[in-house]
Amino acid sequence: MKRLAAILSADPRHAQILALAGLVALGAWRFGFEMPAWRPGVALATALAVQWAVARAIARPFDPRSAAVTALSLTMLLRTDAAWPVAIAAALAIGSKAVLRVDGRHIANPAALGLGLTVLLVDGAWVAPGQWGTAGWLVVFAAGAGAAVTHGARRLEVPLLYLAAWAALAFARAAWLGDPPAIPLHQMSSGALVVFAFFMISDPMTAPRDRRARALWVCLAAAAGFALQHLWIVDAGPVFGLLAVCWLTPLLDRLTAAPAPDWRRLATATTGDRPCRDRPC
Repeated sequence: MKRLAAILSADPRHAQILALAGLVALGAWRFGFEMPAWRPGVALATALAVQWAVARAIARPFDPRSAAVTALSLTMLLRTDAAWPVAIAAALAIGSKAVLRVDGRHIANPAALGLGLTVLLVDGAWVAPGQWGTAGWLVVFAAGAGAAVTHGARRLEVPLLYLAAWAALAFARAAWLGDPPAIPLHQMSSGALVVFAFFMISDPMTAPRDRRARALWVCLAAAAGFALQHLWIVDAGPVFGLLAVCWLTPLLDRLTAAPAPDWRRLATATTGDRPCRDRPC
């Protein structure tokens, strides 16, 4: 047990992969008609293959962890009846990390970009907001797993602020339309919204580094996604809302001049390893 805890705390992606795999397995078991076993398999195989090819092309070590996180993330939200749209989504997601780069970092959330482009380009691919249902136990499970992962990555405020902004907009819209509070409460119990907040927009590699800039960025993403979903009736509103603001990240980073986080030191901060004993974390 201690060894597992050490592995999970060594890199935030380890806990993220475990949580995502658990949610994918839950989707396959609880929502079998929406999560066939071949979907995560195709996504993982394609993502790892493209990651290996990119690493080989630019002469960098092959690291499967980020590719696994991306593949599992888009698997949870992408719906299609064929395998090839899943492969396209995974290839676009991983390929974008090597192509769309500014100041040495990729600027678009890979899973969101692969998912969004596939939904736009492929007729047989879609995102169904109600695909994860509104069961309370599922929302609690997804939120709990996501909170543990984002806390380990020092980004817990991102999903919490996103959900708070979305809730504020939902209740304001309900008040404007004269709807009872039960309607926005039901909307906030969407498992897909919780999964998106804790496992996609919370990606620390594509969010602004400065805390205040990140808060602004999150609120803009929530506003854009809410408007797309409720005003223009776009099913994948949160995904396209995130894509609409991700291009602001390089600008916000330059305006705030926030330093890049040292993920190794952040990881060892919770384990008591020597790097954090010798200098502040």
